[in-house]
Amino acid sequence: MDIVEKFIGTHALTRKEYIELLRCSSDCSVSEKLSEEAVRLRKHYYGDKVYTRGLIEFTNYCRNNCYYCGIRRDNKYTSRYRLTCQEIMDCCENGYELGFRTFVLQGGEDPWFSDDRLVEIIRAIKAKYPDCALTLSVGEKSCESYRKFKEAGTDRYLLRHETADEEHYKTLHPEEMSLKNRKQCLYYLKALGYQVGAGFMVGSPGQTVENLAEDLIFLKDLSPHMVGIGPFIPHHETRYAREKAGGVQMTLFLLSVIRILLPKVLLPATTALGTLDPRGREKGLQAGANVVMPNLSPVKNRKQYDLYDNKICTGEEAAECRGCLSRRVESAGYRLVNERGDAL
Repeated sequence: MDIVEKFIGTHALTRKEYIELLRCSSDCSVSEKLSEEAVRLRKHYYGDKVYTRGLIEFTNYCRNNCYYCGIRRDNKYTSRYRLTCQEIMDCCENGYELGFRTFVLQGGEDPWFSDDRLVEIIRAIKAKYPDCALTLSVGEKSCESYRKFKEAGTDRYLLRHETADEEHYKTLHPEEMSLKNRKQCLYYLKALGYQVGAGFMVGSPGQTVENLAEDLIFLKDLSPHMVGIGPFIPHHETRYAREKAGGVQMTLFLLSVIRILLPKVLLPATTALGTLDPRGREKGLQAGANVVMPNLSPVKNRKQYDLYDNKICTGEEAAECRGCLSRRVESAGYRLVNERGDAL
C-alpha cells in the first residue's frame, strides 16, 4: 500500500514509515493529498470554526537557560518584567469585551510566581469569568503543583516537549533539564484531567527526519488535546543566533500530518509561522489548523517577551490584533468564533 494512503487510512505508521513519509515533504502531490485530508477531517469535527486563545505573556523571567530561547536565564540584555494581578485582570477584561472565551497565561519558569500566587490569580480570573476556559503555560512543575492549579480552576495546560529525541534534547537544553521529566509532566497533566497541549519546533538546530518521526510517535502515544508546532526562529542573544530558521513548507506539511494523526486535536496556526511568512497563519489554517492565538498582553511589554527575533504583532492593541486576525481567517475560508473551543 502507498505510504500516504496507508497513513490516511490508519492514522498511524511505524517509525520507519514516518521517516519515509517525512522525506516526501517536498513532493507537492503528497503535500496536497495530505492537506486535503487534513482539511476534510478538521471540517468534519470543527466545521469552519476557528477558535481564539487570548495570550497573556505575564512574566519574562525564567530560571531555565534553554539554548534557543531569548528569555533564557543568562541573557543579560533582556529587559525583565512581571505583570501584577491587576494588570492580568485588565488584560482579561479587555479580551472578554472583544469576545475571547479562553485566556492563556504564559510565562517563563519564574520562581517569584509561587504556587500560592498563581492560585490566587487563577481563582480571580475564574471567579470573574466563569464561562471562560483558562490555560496555563508555565513549564515544568511538580504533580502537586499541577493538582493545585487544577483545583483552583485551570482547564488546560500547554507544555511543548520541543523534541522527543533524547540526544537532540541535550543539544537544545542545559544538563539540569531532562526530557524524561518533561514527558513525565505531560503524563501527570493528563492524569489530573487537564486538556493537555504538547508540541515542538520545526527545523530546530540539528533536527533530522528521524527526530521528527520520534515526535510523531510520542504524540500518538500521549494523545494530547492540543499540539503547538512552529518553525524554529533564531534569537540574536543565543548560541544559535546564526542558525537557519525552520521551514514554512515543512511546518505546513507537519500540520497536515498531525491533523491526520490526531483528527480531533486543537491545532494552532502559530505566530512563528506568521513571522516567517506574511500569510503563514492563513496557510496553516488551510493545512488543517483550527486555532489562532492573538496577544492580549500590554503593548508596553510585548517586545520584552522576545522568545525569537522579529516576532509579529508586538505593537498592536488587542482590538487591532483581533480585527486583523478575523479578516485573515475569513480570507482563508473560515470564521473566527467567540467560543471556549474545548477539545472534542
